[in-house]
Amino acid sequence: MKKNQDQVRVFTRRAFVIAGLQGALLGVLGGRLAWLQISQGARYKTLSDKNRINLKVLSPVRGEIVDRFGVPLAVNAQNFRALIIPEQAADIEQTLRRLQEMIELSEDDIQAVLKEAGKTAKFVPIEITDDLSWKDVAKIEVNLPDLPGLSTDAGKRRTYPFKEATAHLVGYVGAVSKNDVGDDPALSLPGFKIGKTGIEKRFDLEMRGSAGQAEVEVNVVGREVRELKKNQSRNGKRITLTIDGELQRFMQGRLSQEKSASAVVMDAHSGAVYALASAPSFDPNAFTSRISAAFWEELLANPAHPLTNKAVSGQYPPASTFKMISLLAGLQAGAVTENTTAFCKGHYELGSDRFHCWKRGGHGWVDCRKALQMSCDVYFYELATKVGIDKIAQVARMMGLGQSLDFELTEERAGLVPDKAWKRGKIGQKWQPGETVVASIGQGYLQATPLQLAVMTARLVNGGYAVKPWVTADGLAKNIMPESGWPKLGISPEHLSLIKTGMDRVVNDEKGTAYGSRADDPALAFGGKTGTGQVQRITMKQRMSGVKNEELQWKSRHHALFVGYAPLENPRYIASVVVEHGIGGSRTAAPLARDLLVETQKRNPGATPVHGQAQGAASPLKAKEPA
Repeated sequence: MKKNQDQVRVFTRRAFVIAGLQGALLGVLGGRLAWLQISQGARYKTLSDKNRINLKVLSPVRGEIVDRFGVPLAVNAQNFRALIIPEQAADIEQTLRRLQEMIELSEDDIQAVLKEAGKTAKFVPIEITDDLSWKDVAKIEVNLPDLPGLSTDAGKRRTYPFKEATAHLVGYVGAVSKNDVGDDPALSLPGFKIGKTGIEKRFDLEMRGSAGQAEVEVNVVGREVRELKKNQSRNGKRITLTIDGELQRFMQGRLSQEKSASAVVMDAHSGAVYALASAPSFDPNAFTSRISAAFWEELLANPAHPLTNKAVSGQYPPASTFKMISLLAGLQAGAVTENTTAFCKGHYELGSDRFHCWKRGGHGWVDCRKALQMSCDVYFYELATKVGIDKIAQVARMMGLGQSLDFELTEERAGLVPDKAWKRGKIGQKWQPGETVVASIGQGYLQATPLQLAVMTARLVNGGYAVKPWVTADGLAKNIMPESGWPKLGISPEHLSLIKTGMDRVVNDEKGTAYGSRADDPALAFGGKTGTGQVQRITMKQRMSGVKNEELQWKSRHHALFVGYAPLENPRYIASVVVEHGIGGSRTAAPLARDLLVETQKRNPGATPVHGQAQGAASPLKAKEPA
């Protein structure tokens, strides 16, 4: 009996515990239901009532691009837009026609929206037009009941304050294409722009940021009533360049005086690029909205190729600027010394072939310094015959030619340094001795970009250090510059001194090819080397009849080149200039380079640390200079 009573007590306790747990669970469920029905009832009623809660993807603010002093090169300006959601518009074209009566809207704009609506999801908003005035926005807002599916939006528009001056370097943003579609929800935003060229393209992901999301209650006509929930977007990264904005503007203005030209100014020791431009240029602001087909065709049809960044992708015969490479190869191979001379009688004979010097009567007896100073072709013809193309090519590559320099711009091209193996593999033919002669003065198969020529010059005058160009801290990190500076190339200081002396005489000796372009102020003196790249060979018949290069069609004229350094005693700034079809290096390229080097010395951008760094702080821009 007692045993039965104990069992009943145990059962009662268990039943009480279970009942308590069930009661607590029911209480929690009841409380949750009460919260959902009473506290959140109105919200969920709205969610289920005609789908009047819109989920909006919030566009991140694109990171700015600034120069070394913090001056804006690419910023975001306030921008009002008109959008339309196809599934909410009974008749898209009719809505657009009504809108056309209220604001300025071209037929091309309407057709572009209709075309876009035909290939995108019906629920995705489509940008109709942007850059609306506040007056236009007010008109649209007042008439929204008569414009089904339409709405206005306040966003950001990419703006480039320096316009043409930074178009090729900074680049521009444009609409997302089919090839650009990915997992990023921001790509589906109406009017969302991504980097298409230049720095904008190279650092697009970093500057793009990440999208946010918001739940917005809208009324029956599509007007937003209130914001219910919001996850903020993350703004993009700010990119700081080594560029001096005002020097960049000066360079672009000077280049624009030529039909087609490009130039680079960089630091001989750190590799920082202070200015890089190409002309003709274009206004990148035109690409931040919808451009007309006529405007696009006009840019493409321009024979001077305004869309091409010729400073990094233009490939030209280096011409006589390559003579420093040939001389260095000869000195290193022991084929010539500083006392080796050659007699120039105006031509050089190799077998049955005759190779002419640019000076018909010849230069007489010249040593290596005078050969550079007066740009005597015959001296280098003889030298190259002794050295051979393979050794010349080896030195050329060591000095930065014929290869990618890992520069930040994706448009960079590698150029070409040929040798025997290259010709056999590429063309399937044996290398000819005459091709070595031609290569010695930078002609034939040789191709180089202005950026590569700048690097070549920097390595010649900085003590033989393997400097590379860069324009952002990311670019420097990619090149992995050690704390002690760039690695040495193992070039004899005596050989470099000979070359530097010759370059000094090119500009500052009265018999130098660029003497007419020397600096007016001796304190701003510079050295360098002229070059004239042959485009179309003048036949013997034309030569005998007195046909001059400037009398040929523009496309057939020679290219003009100049590479230079300043100051004379302790070189820091390097300039490389190419004027397409500029006839002669001393005629057009040297005066342009002079203006750039003089202005660069006056501004002295390398003396100021990059924006955001304290004076005297460790800076990649202030790389250790060689002793």
